[in-house]
Amino acid sequence: MNPRIQVEHTVTEEITNIDIVRTQILIAEGHEIHSPEINIPHQQQIKRNGVAVQCRITTEDPENNFTPDTGKILTYRSASGHGIRLDGGLGAAGATVTPYYDSMLVKLTTHAPDFTIALQRVRRALREFRIRGVKTNIPFLLNLLDNPQFAAGNPTTRLIDTTPELFKFKPRKDRATKLLNFLGDVIVNGNTNAKGQCPPAPFKASQIPECNLKLQPEPGTRDLLHQLGPEKFSDWILEQAPLLITDTTLRDAHQSLLATRVRSYDMLAVADAVARRTPKLFSLEMWGGATFDSSMRFLQEDPWQRLTQLREKIPNILFQMLFRGSNAVGYSNYPDNVVKGFVKHAAQRGMDIFRIFDSLNYTPNMKAAMEAVRETGTTLCEAAICYTGDITDPSRDKYSLKYYISLAKELKEMGAHLLCIKDMAGLCRPYAAEKLVRALKQEVGLPVHFHTHDTSGINAASILKAAEAGVDIVDAALSSMSGSTSQPGLNSIVASLENTERDTNLDRRSLDEFSDYWESVRKFYFPFDTSPPHGTAEVYLHEMPGGQFTNLKEQAEAMGLSHRWQEIAQCYAEVNELFGDIVKVTPSSKVVGDMTMFLVTQGIKPADVSNLPKGTAFPESVVDMLCGGLGQPINGWPAKVQEVIVGKQPVFTDRPGNHADPVDFDKVRSELEGKIGRPPSEDDFWGYLMYPQVFLDFAKKRELFSDLSVLPTPSYFYGLHPGEEISIDIEVGKTLFVSLINIGEPDPDARRSVIFELNGTARHALIKDDSLAPTTIARPKADPGDKSQIGAPMPGLVSELTVSIGQYVEEGDALLTLEAMKMYTIVSAPQAGNVEKIEIAVGSNVETGDLLLNLNPS
Repeated sequence: MNPRIQVEHTVTEEITNIDIVRTQILIAEGHEIHSPEINIPHQQQIKRNGVAVQCRITTEDPENNFTPDTGKILTYRSASGHGIRLDGGLGAAGATVTPYYDSMLVKLTTHAPDFTIALQRVRRALREFRIRGVKTNIPFLLNLLDNPQFAAGNPTTRLIDTTPELFKFKPRKDRATKLLNFLGDVIVNGNTNAKGQCPPAPFKASQIPECNLKLQPEPGTRDLLHQLGPEKFSDWILEQAPLLITDTTLRDAHQSLLATRVRSYDMLAVADAVARRTPKLFSLEMWGGATFDSSMRFLQEDPWQRLTQLREKIPNILFQMLFRGSNAVGYSNYPDNVVKGFVKHAAQRGMDIFRIFDSLNYTPNMKAAMEAVRETGTTLCEAAICYTGDITDPSRDKYSLKYYISLAKELKEMGAHLLCIKDMAGLCRPYAAEKLVRALKQEVGLPVHFHTHDTSGINAASILKAAEAGVDIVDAALSSMSGSTSQPGLNSIVASLENTERDTNLDRRSLDEFSDYWESVRKFYFPFDTSPPHGTAEVYLHEMPGGQFTNLKEQAEAMGLSHRWQEIAQCYAEVNELFGDIVKVTPSSKVVGDMTMFLVTQGIKPADVSNLPKGTAFPESVVDMLCGGLGQPINGWPAKVQEVIVGKQPVFTDRPGNHADPVDFDKVRSELEGKIGRPPSEDDFWGYLMYPQVFLDFAKKRELFSDLSVLPTPSYFYGLHPGEEISIDIEVGKTLFVSLINIGEPDPDARRSVIFELNGTARHALIKDDSLAPTTIARPKADPGDKSQIGAPMPGLVSELTVSIGQYVEEGDALLTLEAMKMYTIVSAPQAGNVEKIEIAVGSNVETGDLLLNLNPS
């Protein structure tokens, strides 16, 4: 079937002002064509007024040889305006397009003084149409209107056959429909990422701190870094008397409290105010760690997009990320060219400080990342010492003050601009912090940045003692996102240092307003807010990092073991000793957690592991770590334990990166293009390298539902309540106002019609209710890659079946005939063979892709 742009009576009426239908009726009554009743002049005297063009908009799929499409029209919005005429067919929201009638929805006719303007009006009108639920020929019509030969008024009947570019269609964004489909699914089925929970009523809107957007943000640390360069900027830090503050609210705070679930939407809402009201912050930790994985896996967000959008709104304050050395932002050891390439791309995207650590303090694993940061020439290399143990306890001398000083000097030689004490579990007690900071300042000479968690409830004191000892920078979180497994409270630290020589000079009123904002936003994330409500000295037993603590508790609850938490915490401590008392931070902390849950669920005591039989199936992460996959801990692995866990697998005692071949980037890009069906962007490429399957799942969801980061957070997690209205800014200047009107009863296919109002117009989303079973029997679908399975090329009615079971057919022989919208299509055999099974009968209705019959090739 060919598409139709044709001249007929409506075109004639537009340019002659003659009512042809009325004329036909009068002629049928016996009047002469030139009589006074009809009053049509002779042909030579008929005046033509301008030009008219007509399009027939049909439910035909131009990407499938204009095969008719059927189904329910969920959305129908037509065009209007001067010079536009519509002659209706089936076009209406809620109408069902069946295979038994003409596929035309509406005839669109435009009238204008000349052909060029008439085409412009057709183009504009076609773009105004919104038809959802069935495919239409509109994309083809738009391509035809853009064709130079057609636009010049010189098309021939061969134009379609000789112009293949007419069938290259731009992907339709259709963002409103996709977003409504997502919201409809959440409303009907819930969001699995919200643990099936839903608030009983809509949340109150959060009060966003005010700021004057007409004023440009005043220069901050990022401007100074660009002015001085990394080395001189490092010297500048050493000269500062005020205690410099890194705000962790946008990364580690929510990773440690809310399972890394805070969305970009809530960060961007306050970003303008942060840039203008707290320009004296040293940095914002807003990326890295678990955020890269979680944003794609759970939030359906692009982590690179978060970095880019926040950078646009906050151009003046340093951005900081956590980088896992050779593990980058993943859990595997990546080849050096991947590590270096990721750093380079992140720097280009706007990252300023790379806090680089190794989960075992194994410095060879940090080398490639540190080199890559220095090679940028514009970013800061902050090398981290992961703190564990207790330097004030003489009986525990594995991780002594001498050990940390030696490690710091080595990192300085490797090129660190700054030195970080990374106290991921909050084990650095106040007097230990004072002792360690003072020693590092005296012995090493680099700026010292202190990072700690408040799991014990006492670590604000650790920060104050570190400040007394001369620490240069500290990490803290806004009050409402602080404490427990997060960082100590920023607001209180600022207040405690006011009127002292370490006064931070930060505006506490602004910080309090930001805290109030996050307090209200935090309520949106109540399913994930499972951190301890108070500090606990239990952390000195198990030594779990903040994020690991909440994650392991979540895991225990999911496995029905929450009542055995004390046993799990004790086992975690014993597993640590089993491995030789190691540094525990992602990914090594996760390995200890994996081993802990394995032993608890199997009823095995850590002390008995050495006696287990060879071939015991330990967790893969545990085997990999003891094979040297994460590097080497100080003093190596306990030999007996390693022998039992590793078995006969090869063990490495050097840097894992030495055994990893460089990745062929061109090959991976080509592979990724094949998987996502388009050339990947650089952001796509690096996301895929870090988390291949997570990225592919994310890309599939984004294609299905578009960019979900634009949804308000309550709507993303919980959908809408009836009567609730939200606004969605899909881009600058384009806002969707959406409210939920009604949720319909299920149809025989267990689908519900969810009715929204979108910018004042009713819109339907047809959503499968996963809690119900369809009452209709679904036909099996043919595998398009299996030539023995013959699928329906279009929806329609089986009007003739020309073969029977067991019959032999040659390639090209007719198997059956489908009828749809006055069109008959013969389905032919793609290869020779015997008809093995027939799934349909004459009179059967089929959908595109339904399995018709099986052909056993000869």
